[in-house]
Amino acid sequence: MKKGPGNGALFLLPERLDMAERWLEPLGLLHGPAAFHAVRAGHAMPLAGGPAAFSLLRLIEDGQEFGICPAAALPDDWDDLLPPLTRRPLPFAGLPHDRPLVMGILNATPDSFSDGGRHLDPGAAVAAGHAMLEAGADILDIGGESTRPGTTPLTAGEEIARVVPIVRQLATAAVVSVDTRHAATMRAVLDAGAEIVNDISALRQDAASVRVVQEARAPVVLMHMPALDLRRMHEATQYGDVVLEVARFLRQRVETAEALGIPRGRICVDPGIGFGKTREQDLLLLNRLPLLAGIGCRILLGASRKRLVGWVTGVEKPADRVAGSVAVALAAAAAGATILRVHDVAETVRALRMWRACADGAVAQPPEMP
Repeated sequence: MKKGPGNGALFLLPERLDMAERWLEPLGLLHGPAAFHAVRAGHAMPLAGGPAAFSLLRLIEDGQEFGICPAAALPDDWDDLLPPLTRRPLPFAGLPHDRPLVMGILNATPDSFSDGGRHLDPGAAVAAGHAMLEAGADILDIGGESTRPGTTPLTAGEEIARVVPIVRQLATAAVVSVDTRHAATMRAVLDAGAEIVNDISALRQDAASVRVVQEARAPVVLMHMPALDLRRMHEATQYGDVVLEVARFLRQRVETAEALGIPRGRICVDPGIGFGKTREQDLLLLNRLPLLAGIGCRILLGASRKRLVGWVTGVEKPADRVAGSVAVALAAAAAGATILRVHDVAETVRALRMWRACADGAVAQPPEMP
């Protein structure tokens, strides 16, 4: 056994085993001046390059926790896990990387759980997209197939017909992402001007999708969901430790994508809130989101208006879940999420600005009042 250092508090570490699966989970998060001074004094380390920092680390090996130590007192044989956790990921799709980005949801579908039918007409979708950009969206995420659990799958041809006309018009004004599992759709929307592929299946649904993304050099979002059949999603909620299993899945998918020619700097990971998880499991994922930073990629979080928000807040109608959705977005940003996928762009942008000002004790440049 090996003794771990730490400000008078000792814990025992087993000797490192070959091929052991190890994770460092950041705890004791700090923001604003507290984070800056703690890092400068050597008492904390930057989370994904900052501005947030962590002062403690939970050490996990082969699924078992055996200690929490100060970040500055990590045992030497765990040091190799620090760089992905502390280093700032490469800029994603050429977008700013010094603040959380807001991704506006634009569903060109008749049956999405919150806004189905509102943007099925291309003209209405384009107008809604421009309104999101004016409200401060950094990315527009266009979807032609409802991916709510239990939905009936759509063919690639139907999906292309819905989204390509919208992508062509909005790609001239915005960074466009397309939410799709189909390689044919990916190819069509990238040709039409989209820049990002957002695949809930993590490039597993369609064997040709990896090649499409690799050849186009497109940034991609890889999401966790345990079952590829959306109609059976709610049957796949059996986990030992849901947070570790999601993290393990995403790390393996990132490593696979890298091996197939997609650099880690072009990959973003998404824990898949609401996809094959119970509401309690979703809350655990949100609570322990910083663990995913150890993968070394940007983290996308999409919980906007989902059933989790309705359950916690007691609000039945998805369109009325704005306050809860904004609260989830702020909690995710504080925990290291760098892209927030939301329906309510203006409210989220304003809330993030206020949260950042409170955390920093200052505001760089207030917007002009009307």
